[in-house]
Amino acid sequence: MSDVRQTARRTDLAPAAILHMREALMRLSGWRRACAAILFGVAATAALPPVYVLPLVVVAFTGLLWLLEGAPNVLAAARTGWWFGLGHFTSGIYWVALALLTDPERYGWMAPFAPLGLAAYLAIYPALAAGAAKYAERAGLAKSGLERVVAFAAAWTAAEWLRGHLLTGFPWNPIGSVWSIATPMMQFASLAGVYGLGFITVIAAAVPSLLGEERRRAYWSIGGVAFVLAAIGAGGALRLAARSADADVPNTILRIVQPNIAQTEKWREELRIAHLKRDLDLTREAAARAPEQAGQTVFVIWPETAVPFLLEQEPEVRAAIASVVPKNGLVITGAPRATPPDAQPFRVWNGLVAVNADGAIVAHFNKFHLVPFGEYLPLRNIVGGWLGLSKLTPGTIDFSAGPGPQTLHLPGLPPVSPLICYEIIFPDAVEDEADPPGLFINVTNDAWFGTSSGPYQHFESARMRAIEEGVPVARAANTGISGVIDPYGRVIARIALNQDGTIDSPLPKSLAQKPLYARYGDGMLLALVLAAGGIAAGVRWLGRSNYQPP
Repeated sequence: MSDVRQTARRTDLAPAAILHMREALMRLSGWRRACAAILFGVAATAALPPVYVLPLVVVAFTGLLWLLEGAPNVLAAARTGWWFGLGHFTSGIYWVALALLTDPERYGWMAPFAPLGLAAYLAIYPALAAGAAKYAERAGLAKSGLERVVAFAAAWTAAEWLRGHLLTGFPWNPIGSVWSIATPMMQFASLAGVYGLGFITVIAAAVPSLLGEERRRAYWSIGGVAFVLAAIGAGGALRLAARSADADVPNTILRIVQPNIAQTEKWREELRIAHLKRDLDLTREAAARAPEQAGQTVFVIWPETAVPFLLEQEPEVRAAIASVVPKNGLVITGAPRATPPDAQPFRVWNGLVAVNADGAIVAHFNKFHLVPFGEYLPLRNIVGGWLGLSKLTPGTIDFSAGPGPQTLHLPGLPPVSPLICYEIIFPDAVEDEADPPGLFINVTNDAWFGTSSGPYQHFESARMRAIEEGVPVARAANTGISGVIDPYGRVIARIALNQDGTIDSPLPKSLAQKPLYARYGDGMLLALVLAAGGIAAGVRWLGRSNYQPP
């Protein structure tokens, strides 16, 4: 608390209300400190899609830094960061409970506990960030001023990166997603990815915490960060304005089908044929409304597991699909795949197949990034045997993972990288770099999320991948949100949540030159963090050289 008293003696203080708030937060302990951290974590979530109360991200991170200033040691700071993470992730992934309630007899009892349990694990990452920032402060590496803010932002970004990679990874709601409300700001992801955008975001959100220190330096820092944000926005606007007039693939139409089948009905055995018929009928109705023009080719895209049959083993089903395949086009659909029944070992995949007008499967893809507990049971002998749990998806056999990102070469389309469900949320892990795609096709079944923030957050992840890679995205979701996204993250066409229907959209071209992030990946993030650290160190040196205390 000596730092607070020393600051209070200065003549160039920040407004008294800000100083009082900072001192009050620094002095909090016990359950009061935990509650404050949780509330700041919830505030950070409110800045994310679909709520977008952007000023709350400033409240959240400024408040968190003041709490960390008052933490007496690294362990106390880590505890504060964990409480922040608990509030942030519980409010951000509450929709996990809705997925469990789709089968209340088996999983309903878990609904109150699963989001909290997952959040308790994810909160470890903000705890690591807070502990690392406190260590840097106590070691004299980043004791005060802009340097402390940049050190915290770097620690937060490193923790987000770890969250996206460890234990299969779960990079849901990275903090850079707050800018999904402003497409020009999102363009920075083409340089340093969503993690780099998040790094800048945390600096901008936390720099007002410096108002509790010497006011003149704080205003310079805040002004500098505001200038950087303005430059990012202006640069993004110029990038968007540069889109060429021939930005679409000629004579190529994507027809996205959204059947809007409730999760509680999707896997009922007696409704399988009715569900297939729904996709067929919607496709026929779209073709009747918008017949193919001369020279056009239409490609139909259905959602994840839209076909609840093993197509390789069901020629009658393939024939039914072939009846709606446009001339020279394809139906590209999610469908389970499996080895022949007598094969050993018997394996099943969450797959995607492309069917032509002859009913032949011309290409297939197997999902490679499986959802723990949703598509397979980690530590099955323990979790399944001792605890008696099973995966959420139907069947007792775990899905097998495909080999990784794959590029399909389909007649009439640019090279396609299929991504099933949440495979779209992983930065720098969505394409085969040796065979780069010109189109992402993301099929998903977001009916698990119900009417929640989940589908909106998932859709915004798809927009971010389009910007990072410079590749358009065609997205078909069972209950929504479906759409076509250009390589700048702009939504060309969309079907809203919980609606059935179809959209026809031209296919945007991918960028002729890959964005820097697509070429260098997270190396661009590292360069950004090092540059910001160098600037902050320079600011500290200048401040020590020129500042004369009163």
